[in-house]
Amino acid sequence: MENEHLIVHLHPKGAELRQLKGKKTGINYLWSGDPAWWGKTSPVLFPIVGTLRDNSYTYQGKTYSLPRHGFARDKRFMVEQSSPLAANFLLQDDSETREVYPFSFQFHVFYALIEDRLSVRYTVVNTGPDTLWFSVGAHPAFAVPPTGVADAGDYEDHYLQFDRSDALVRYKLSDGLISDETETITLDNHVLRLNAGLFSEDAIVLKGLPDQHIRLLGWKHMNGIEFSWQDFPFFGIWAPAGAPFVCLEPWCGIADSVHHDKELTRKEGIRSLGPGDYFAREWSVRCF
Repeated sequence: MENEHLIVHLHPKGAELRQLKGKKTGINYLWSGDPAWWGKTSPVLFPIVGTLRDNSYTYQGKTYSLPRHGFARDKRFMVEQSSPLAANFLLQDDSETREVYPFSFQFHVFYALIEDRLSVRYTVVNTGPDTLWFSVGAHPAFAVPPTGVADAGDYEDHYLQFDRSDALVRYKLSDGLISDETETITLDNHVLRLNAGLFSEDAIVLKGLPDQHIRLLGWKHMNGIEFSWQDFPFFGIWAPAGAPFVCLEPWCGIADSVHHDKELTRKEGIRSLGPGDYFAREWSVRCF
């Protein structure tokens, strides 16, 4: 996809965003996917977000297994639409998905270029006769510093600017599960300074974040992104310690708690859809 502002590369595997480059700035804003740190760039999370307790869940008396963040990120999507300004990908249930997730569904991932902004919409459709239980989320990784900026400084010369929050209540993880422990991270004038120590205990997991916009900026340059979302009740911020990127992750769903009884319908953040119903959420990123 391409317009006068941005060049976007997408891949049918996982309907994954692979490149987000400014035409005027020459900057690659997205992480490169170097497997030395993390081999993905912007995986789509479906039909769960995060880790299941014992990597399994129960539904109607049967036990099923799913990997962290579900299977969509590793499945090949059908390309339903492709043009310079928009692309639509589709994943449908099949015999393989029904072995681990006994539901009928259509999952659409729609990308659109709107001037200097990339918009991403997830739509889940219940195509079966029973209630569909699911979670969905985003996991884009942005390069820090952005690739192609001269004299951009180091990782610690960059920060996240929140539009509302003065402090973040972090729900700590224990082996990928939500523990009973929380930590309050105080922000300086809505600013979270990036440093490798932020993620020494895994992701920063947030609930009920009042913000709808986060800007990723640097002290030594004027380029960055504005990341926007609506109606995602959970949010994650993550990078492997020392990695040159940061993930901004709006979620409709969350990892199991350490106390969860593994019943899918009682999972925190799980969504339900009646037969024939659909669910849609959207996030976007503006590049400058």
